[in-house]
Amino acid sequence: MRTSISAAVALGGSLALAALVVPTAATAAPARGGTCFDLGVAGKYGEFVEGDDTHKPDAEGAVAVGGNADFSRGFTIGNELTPEEIAALPGGYSLVVGGNLNIGGGAHFRLMKGKGVYAGTLVGGGRADNVEQGASPIDFAKEFANLRHVSTELAKTTGGAPVVDGKKITFTGTDATTNVFTVAADVLQKAGDVYLKVPAGSTTIINVTGASYDQTKAPTTGFWIWDHAKGAYVQDDKTQSADGGAERAELLWNLPTATSVTKHSGNAWPGGVLAPNAAFDLGTGGPVNGSVWAKSLTGSGGAETHHYPFAGCLPGGTATTPPSGSPSPSGATGPSESPKPSESATTPGGASATPGASESPQPSGSGSAAPTPSPSASRTGSTGGGSNSGGGGLAFTGAEGITALTVGGAAVLAAGGGILYAVRRKKAGSGA
Repeated sequence: MRTSISAAVALGGSLALAALVVPTAATAAPARGGTCFDLGVAGKYGEFVEGDDTHKPDAEGAVAVGGNADFSRGFTIGNELTPEEIAALPGGYSLVVGGNLNIGGGAHFRLMKGKGVYAGTLVGGGRADNVEQGASPIDFAKEFANLRHVSTELAKTTGGAPVVDGKKITFTGTDATTNVFTVAADVLQKAGDVYLKVPAGSTTIINVTGASYDQTKAPTTGFWIWDHAKGAYVQDDKTQSADGGAERAELLWNLPTATSVTKHSGNAWPGGVLAPNAAFDLGTGGPVNGSVWAKSLTGSGGAETHHYPFAGCLPGGTATTPPSGSPSPSGATGPSESPKPSESATTPGGASATPGASESPQPSGSGSAAPTPSPSASRTGSTGGGSNSGGGGLAFTGAEGITALTVGGAAVLAAGGGILYAVRRKKAGSGA
């Protein structure tokens, strides 16, 4: 009987202890096998501006402006948006203006697809079809806190250096998943032509350091991307792009410390441009073939933003609160927290190699060193635009979880021992 009682108590204590250490189910990892930063609501917009946006003539994707928007010189929005992309926008708004909206007179302003909302005053006597006055559905302060966090974390990854040959600069990566490069702004802005060659389907991140970047310094005249089918570099433009635009869709230029970015009007700039602290001047001609995330934005003439959403994976997602417009976990509500800095994730970098003789044009120079990997912390997160959600973890991590487990386990075992002692004393007193 004593044996049975002891076994029962020990078993009960063990089961209770085991209940404390069973982890919660981890969510599925992204398709690429790791977590990716989530650009949040900002990733759904072709122009996402914290302050003012003064622009003509065109933005093919959705536009969100935290300050005032001056589109009085003629502006069309959203012509290339799909119904699915519109449905994914907060409230279905393809135009969001947190301040005043100036549309000028006549038919200078047109919202081609979706609907618009402005929180301030409508200026100008022109037509504002499908545009209404109301509160902004976007928390721009929160979204830009997230963008700055992502930009800062991406910049911590040591990247391979490009090859510089006079006014030609070449980025060559060999990793099938992610290629990261780091280049100083004053080096990049001396380039007349910029070349990129990476494996098909890989994400490319180019971290540009420095307080300002000005393409007019050289001036930069073209961006060339390696087309795997043609076996040659193709100059990126609206009518052509390497591999049908697949490489451009996974290219991100990250300028975390720039306060000024100037685009040269003589080129089309492929890929998304993340410059969350910069006054961005698009110039007077030549588009950005991708999204722009900036503190403020100006552009005129033919300085358009073309609708080519970023579809790559920015490795190293963190467990921050969802950006505005995202559902809260488990339906929870309440005030959100600002994103917290975390240890950066390292990725395979852009180890350069000299292009082969069959490549045309052929950049010169030797290969650059691959980035040095460093340890990264486990974290949860979700993917960037165009990727699947992922991340996950145990019910607890770190010393606090171990301490709680130890104390809880000790309490359970002590309780079991106390029960056994009490049973034995009762049996001794009864002579059993």
